[in-house]
Amino acid sequence: MNLTEALASFDQIYSPRIVARVNDYDVRVAHTRGEHIWHVHDDTDEFFLGLDGRFDIALRDADGTERSVTLAPGNVFVVPKGTEHKPSSPGGAILMFEPTGTATTGDRHDGAIPDHVDSTTGHELT
Repeated sequence: MNLTEALASFDQIYSPRIVARVNDYDVRVAHTRGEHIWHVHDDTDEFFLGLDGRFDIALRDADGTERSVTLAPGNVFVVPKGTEHKPSSPGGAILMFEPTGTATTGDRHDGAIPDHVDSTTGHELT
């Protein structure tokens, strides 16, 4: 699988495509631009690899303290399970590694899901 070709095959943002499976995990790629939503994955960590552009992840600790991590191409970050987080990006692409069936909007999220955020467990490449 060529990731550049996979990303070129679609243009929707925050709508990941499954490029591979490893045991019970999906390897997904997605275009990013704008704000995602605050959400939590209660039972799984979430792995991010920056592929293109910039990808920011705001994190909110249980005590309400917020911090942010910025990924450039080649940078990785793991959001620990149970950590509230909100991705955003001025434009870019990411690779994610997470258990098959994990929703992009988490187990819990704040507010309505905007039209540009696809609440999905990933789409097959066509």
